[in-house]
Amino acid sequence: MIWLGIIVVVLAALAGAPLFAVLLAGAMVGFVAAEIDLAIVAIEVYRIVDTPLLVALPLFTYAGYMLSEGRTSERLVGLVQSAFGWMPSGLAIVGFVVCAVFTALTGASGVTIVAVGALLLPALKKSGFGENFSLGLVTTSGSLGLLLVPSVPLILYGIVAQQMETGEPFTIVELFIAGIMPVMLMLACLIGWTLWVHRGGQIPKTPFSWVKVRNAIVAARWDLPLPVVVLGGIYSGYFAISEAAAVTAVYVTIAQVLLYRDIRLKELPAIIIDAMVMVGGILLVLGVALAFTNFLVDQEVPQKLFEFMQTHIESATMFLLLLNILLLALGAMLDIFSALVILVPLILPVAVGYGVHPVHLGIIFLANMQIGYFTPPVGMNLFIASYRFKKPLLEIYAACWPFMVVLLIALMLITYVPWFSLGLLQ
Repeated sequence: MIWLGIIVVVLAALAGAPLFAVLLAGAMVGFVAAEIDLAIVAIEVYRIVDTPLLVALPLFTYAGYMLSEGRTSERLVGLVQSAFGWMPSGLAIVGFVVCAVFTALTGASGVTIVAVGALLLPALKKSGFGENFSLGLVTTSGSLGLLLVPSVPLILYGIVAQQMETGEPFTIVELFIAGIMPVMLMLACLIGWTLWVHRGGQIPKTPFSWVKVRNAIVAARWDLPLPVVVLGGIYSGYFAISEAAAVTAVYVTIAQVLLYRDIRLKELPAIIIDAMVMVGGILLVLGVALAFTNFLVDQEVPQKLFEFMQTHIESATMFLLLLNILLLALGAMLDIFSALVILVPLILPVAVGYGVHPVHLGIIFLANMQIGYFTPPVGMNLFIASYRFKKPLLEIYAACWPFMVVLLIALMLITYVPWFSLGLLQ
């Protein structure tokens, strides 16, 4: 019966069944095989109500839908092109940075795809970038923010790691400092690759003109205060993330409906419904993913993998290589908060035994997790992007793989050159 269940799940996936249904069925088959009461599935789905970002997700999603329905992308394209159009691939460079910062603030790159990607994708295509490149950028670059202050995963790693006696004490502030150069390295690699791909003037340049900049600022006068107010409120400690999401939703509604009048009042219900259907889909996926995570933990899959590594691997170089492979695979299957809580206590003592500094390990861990988000075939961001932009998964895979290769090169440098993580701490 168990094998029959596995065959049914595989056939359903191949037939195009919804992701949440496939994950849920897989988790249920696993629990039945382990003779665990299926009530655990409902408990895990319910557990997402305790997620701190639960309030922020629908509000940021709604704001993203509002911005995408209005003419905000046109105004921002005009502004960015007038200010940075003289630079080669200026909008793409700005896109990398914006996605990274937004993810740092929310702690979830999926929110960035929904809220920022909906705005950035049409802007990139209108500026002359190919659809595959644009899809790849908005799907992959948001996860860079996992290494930037005030990244929630970075804080969580510090809290978990500090509970263990490793002989290498460190502070969370040191983790924030350690993440700076790795992020700069990844951004430099992505920007360098972007400039190389679009060399030879493929993307039209806009001659710099103060008049055009002034006109673009006037046109975007109600869009520009939003990042200043929201980011300033968060960094100053005046807003929590959920409060920032609420301010964003209210401000965007006022700007789009009353000030710009891009959206009529009677259109709001349809936009809200579309946004909340999107949120419902994401929450279903996250909920059943937690159930599947619980099954992996119950079967002690991570523990068995690391026991094997401890028994058979002596070289620190080989340990780090296999650690990267393992984290990439697990990063595609587990949500990052579960991965941190489950894996860090297992990895940290082993890594320290191989001479890896805990701060360096934290950067390696999160760098892998951010790439795992868009690692085929089950990286969470791939499904969110497919769902949000209504594109086949294979098309998302094709769009993301060049970005993944570039970031894997950066990951190898971060892994084997500890200076990138520890240089600013010395």
